[in-house]
Amino acid sequence: MHINSKRIDGYHNLQTIFQLLDYCDELNFVIKKDGVITRISGNKDIPPEQDLIIKAAKTLQKVTNTRLGADISVIKNIPAGGGLGGGSSNAAATLIALNQLWNTQYSKKQLMEIGLTLGADVPIFIAGHSAWAEGVGEILVPMDLPRHYFLVVSINKAISTKEIFLHKALTMTPILGKMCPFSELINPHNDCLEASIELESEVLTALTHLKSTENYLYQPRMTGTGSCVFVEFKHEKDALVALNNLPKHWSGFVAQALDTSPLLT
Repeated sequence: MHINSKRIDGYHNLQTIFQLLDYCDELNFVIKKDGVITRISGNKDIPPEQDLIIKAAKTLQKVTNTRLGADISVIKNIPAGGGLGGGSSNAAATLIALNQLWNTQYSKKQLMEIGLTLGADVPIFIAGHSAWAEGVGEILVPMDLPRHYFLVVSINKAISTKEIFLHKALTMTPILGKMCPFSELINPHNDCLEASIELESEVLTALTHLKSTENYLYQPRMTGTGSCVFVEFKHEKDALVALNNLPKHWSGFVAQALDTSPLLT
């Protein structure tokens, strides 16, 4: 991820590639006629008023003036606070699902506009296609990327995105890249990496470990603002070997790259 500049509104302009993976949380919605929105299970470590799922539901309810509500349950698989977009993808799924279930008939563009008010990377999950991203992450150009396999490793420690962007070690890449060279992994550094390592030195330990694995394709890297790290393989069997060799105090999973989100099917 390249951070190009800081904006007047406090956000940062960036350039990055969003790669979708075949790995997700599970959400279930039961529509209610009383207008009440309740999270009935899951995400217990997040207060309901801070949960992007609840925020997304209440925002859609407000802008569409629907009188319907929902009971929402969550099975959490994506590590929280790891830079994997778990909260943002849940918010996107909530907007898409309730737009259908409430029959509010908002367009994808309208849902993406709502999503952007919830988080800069919510729109990519509503758009539903791996993409080259600019702006704060909302200017998207769909990309078709290799269906490789990724080992994603969590050090089981969360890093605050806000802290990363305020950190003195955050670097900048003021020269704008082009989509094609970027997609070919020319200079694929992450401007958030040094700040992340300053906050959690174990990120560097995990990256160093991944470099000791065999048959990976490119340099191990960090996900977004961290703290998860990942490495790419052409063959699933090599990724699974690397997963089995992880230190016991970390967790991880292997997932295949997707170009299109299952939410679009």
